[in-house]
Amino acid sequence: MKHVNILASGVLLAAIFGATTSAPVAAALSEKQVEKLGTELTPMGANPNGNEDGSIPAWTGGLTSPPEGWDPKNGYVSPFPDDQVKFTITADNLDQYRDHLSEGQVALLKKYDNFKMPVYQTRRTAALPQKMYDKIREQATKVEQNGYGIVDLNGSPVPFPIPENGVQAIWNHNVRYLGEGLERHYNWFPVRGNGDYYKVGFRSTRVYDQYMDRQSENRLLNYMGEFTNPPTLEGTIQLVHDPIDQVKETRSAWIYNVGQRRVRRAPDLAYDNANDGTEGLRTTDQFDGYNGAPDRYNWKLVGKKEIYVPYNGYQLSDKSLTYDEILQKNTLNSDLMRYELHRVWVVEATLREDSSHIYGKRTFYLDEDSWTVLLEDAYDTRGDLWRVGVHGLIQFYDADVPWYRFNIYHDLNNGSYLAAGLANEIDEPWTFGIEGRYIEFQPDALRRRGR
Repeated sequence: MKHVNILASGVLLAAIFGATTSAPVAAALSEKQVEKLGTELTPMGANPNGNEDGSIPAWTGGLTSPPEGWDPKNGYVSPFPDDQVKFTITADNLDQYRDHLSEGQVALLKKYDNFKMPVYQTRRTAALPQKMYDKIREQATKVEQNGYGIVDLNGSPVPFPIPENGVQAIWNHNVRYLGEGLERHYNWFPVRGNGDYYKVGFRSTRVYDQYMDRQSENRLLNYMGEFTNPPTLEGTIQLVHDPIDQVKETRSAWIYNVGQRRVRRAPDLAYDNANDGTEGLRTTDQFDGYNGAPDRYNWKLVGKKEIYVPYNGYQLSDKSLTYDEILQKNTLNSDLMRYELHRVWVVEATLREDSSHIYGKRTFYLDEDSWTVLLEDAYDTRGDLWRVGVHGLIQFYDADVPWYRFNIYHDLNNGSYLAAGLANEIDEPWTFGIEGRYIEFQPDALRRRGR
């Protein structure tokens, strides 16, 4: 089976957009460029057309309503219950599909017998509220890149719908629309190479600053997270203030340590520092696919490519599933996964000579319809492929939010992985569209909440 890639060549894209590895000051889009949004391009800047052989359909507005009779208490059930597996990619037939696989996927297929990729019909479900499309157009002629930071964001969920370089593409991911403010309770699981695992419970609230009762200068979002399990971490609370222009100021973070009963600054909640409860399988900047300042890397916009990516994986929302049924040695239960062929932006990040990070090179694959990182190949400083991120997207159809159903971080060296974002054994539904109170996202609030 052969599919035609649109802009698969980085050379072609570089000729059109001037792809670069540096972080220059870049001007906003012209009025003529903005006119393409909603016509030649989708409101998000994607190609609205299908591909040549029809394996990728046209974008027709996405999925904007839940299935009939849907109850939030049941989790996000599949809106496509009759879809069947078209074919499954395994180590035996991967050469047939290699052109549409990432290097990380190839490595996983070769390393683990139980890692398989069931492929389904492609459905372009990503959609945002109309007011977000309006905000993208409104700001597209104003927002500018300032080195590794951005200026005049003013609430746009896609500051660079026609990106000129890799920094702009990754910023589209960092500031993408996630429902104004949201609260969620979920679990993650470090799974060792022998299949043993334990549960980490986490409750978080994230509110973008324009939805706070009091705004802060140069503030992108306010984040509060609390461990609910295991007992060794229960009650530990994290607070993060993320700026917009990270050239102007850096991330501020605090942590309440339940054992010491005090709040302290947490400068390690950034870059390649490991997160508590992850056994070092996820760096801080790998949370949510990628987050934080991009200034330790040179970024290159390679081009677009058609890749089989985890998409519309509603099976893993099934509340009847137990974690024992989901978590297997080396990988999640492949029968519960769903892959589809989508166009993605390929972005390469190469560590700057004057910076440090445990990853010397990283390749990100961003969904063209939502600007979400769906895959990451992370290489060590010797150039060897070390870790693979697999991040499954669904459309949260009650909130017009395309976001993750799960995040997996594979370590190819020791056979372990981290599975995050699972809420199958949690009754409490996730809540989108909340507003935040300034006073509740200050260091003093950690002391009040600490127990």
